[in-house]
Amino acid sequence: MPQDVSVRDARFIASATEVDQLPPPAFAEIAFAGRSNVGKSSLINRLVQRKKLVRTSNTPGCTRGINIFRVDLVAPEATFDIVDLPGYGYAKRSKTERKGWGFLIEGFLRDRPGLRGVAVLCDVRRGFEEDDMELVQFLKHVGRTPLFIATKLDKLPANKRKPRLAEVGRGLGKVHGFSAETGDGRDALMATILRIASIGAEPAPPG
Repeated sequence: MPQDVSVRDARFIASATEVDQLPPPAFAEIAFAGRSNVGKSSLINRLVQRKKLVRTSNTPGCTRGINIFRVDLVAPEATFDIVDLPGYGYAKRSKTERKGWGFLIEGFLRDRPGLRGVAVLCDVRRGFEEDDMELVQFLKHVGRTPLFIATKLDKLPANKRKPRLAEVGRGLGKVHGFSAETGDGRDALMATILRIASIGAEPAPPG
């Protein structure tokens, strides 16, 4: 049973539309990526036990740059950074804009020191789509650790969640189910993030 990891503080650190505008990493970083309508902002807010840390919107594509948030934990006493990447796959954006953000995301994922892992999100009802799998292949190519999350778990009846997660994860491995609405899956996901960030075992300096 995953332990309840409490958050002492969570705060905005930096935002950038170019990788070189970001401050150098001070702590282990976990990035979150997904399609524009996947509920990424709501997931991050629930994960860090804050209602309005990350701005949410009913309009897809609200995140237009890379945003970094610092998370201080109570137990284990540790700090790590969450990196909120721009959502992809939003058709109403111009082709030039989508291409530019693609370069931004790829540059960050390829070159950022201190990046410990990348959470790839999907809507549990839709599963991982072509854009998501292209990202997964890129992550493998650059040696990054993918962490798979299926959001909006509360949209499924309880008896259909486990088999659906197994179906979504076929060929990928474990997929964490998560509901930003109810908090289901929060403790298990946080435990995995801490393991990837090497928190709780030994300090995880960037690099």
